[in-house]
Amino acid sequence: MLSRINTLWIGSLVIGLMTASLNAQEWTRFRGPNGSGISNDKSIPVKFTSEDFSWKVKLPGLGHSSPVVWGDKLFLLSADANNATRYVLCLDADSGKTLWKKEFGSTSHHLHAKNSFASCTPAVDKDRVYVAWSTETETTLMALDHQGEMLWDIDLGSWVSQHGFGTSPVLHDGKVYLSLMQLGDPAKLRGKPPGESRLVAIDQKTGKMVWQVPRDSEVTSYAVPCIYKDETGRDLLICISTAHGIAAHDPKIGTEIWSTKLFSMRTVTSPVIINGLIFGSTGSGGGGNYVVGIKPGKTPEVKIRLDRSAPYVPTPVGNGKLGFFWYDKGIVTCIDTESGEKVWQKRVGGNFSGSPICVAGKLYCMSEEGDLVILSATKDYEELNRISLGESSYSTPAVAGGKLYLRTFSHLICVEGK
Repeated sequence: MLSRINTLWIGSLVIGLMTASLNAQEWTRFRGPNGSGISNDKSIPVKFTSEDFSWKVKLPGLGHSSPVVWGDKLFLLSADANNATRYVLCLDADSGKTLWKKEFGSTSHHLHAKNSFASCTPAVDKDRVYVAWSTETETTLMALDHQGEMLWDIDLGSWVSQHGFGTSPVLHDGKVYLSLMQLGDPAKLRGKPPGESRLVAIDQKTGKMVWQVPRDSEVTSYAVPCIYKDETGRDLLICISTAHGIAAHDPKIGTEIWSTKLFSMRTVTSPVIINGLIFGSTGSGGGGNYVVGIKPGKTPEVKIRLDRSAPYVPTPVGNGKLGFFWYDKGIVTCIDTESGEKVWQKRVGGNFSGSPICVAGKLYCMSEEGDLVILSATKDYEELNRISLGESSYSTPAVAGGKLYLRTFSHLICVEGK
């Protein structure tokens, strides 16, 4: 009997530790682990209303930066819409209380109507939080410690774009990576010099440049890189741009390993790996969007192409072999990534600039109108819930520590798992 009790106790302990491990997963960059947008946290609720929010706090200024989380601290950006003052914020992840706020003066400049002076999502590790923004004359990348003290900052030069800044940093192997793909089309520059398009890698501890690789660019790209491990076990830095399509770089020295030119318009969605395929999209505000999924390799092969109701801004997300593509104008398409067949396509309504995430088999995505739409991430379409957040949102949800975080223009909302 004692042996049986011990066995049951040990089994319960293992299950508890596994659950705690899943719930404690850090959310360290735009769209979480490797930009996948996936969380396995089964405690996040589906059936809830605004009355069930654990907390909702007012943020200084406004912005579209999504939160990142390390332990009991949450970090994000906001900004004054009039004078472009940036706020780097650290909140208590459990209560929403502001632990510290750092202000950085700036200069106002032209933005797209759907952009903001705080559209960059930070990256975070156990020691530092990394943030980026730009003016028309300089691009700032900065590291602060978890107490808000600045450790280093670097000016990466001018940012040339019709629509303002919006890409985000990512971390890997001791380096901060930033894709700076800028406007280079003379017809759109109106006499201004073109931007210096390049990939950069900065040492996380010191802020010193490790490498930078010049890149061609005619159209600004806002894609945030991810890491792909190839068949030899080698890590590759995956980037997307109009000029180079989907490209793989050696993250240690920046050298391009392979690329495939696929895109005819601007690239806003970030690369995402679903069932071994790398997906990216191209589009414009006027339409003509399409998504491609490639099988990576020395000679990448296009396996999937979606031409109708393809996302321009929202990045896709996967659940097993199923890929979900959330069109900006409120149509969601499910594709079997093994066969390439369309499983379903449904109009959910609304307009979307934020990206969906998948939490334990459910899709969560916030509309521009301020609704959180929750769908089943399965082969059978089902809308599970729709909740008004009380304010517009162009941001992407985050999940960490058994909590779902939802950023609207000027508020941050927490929904805690049961």
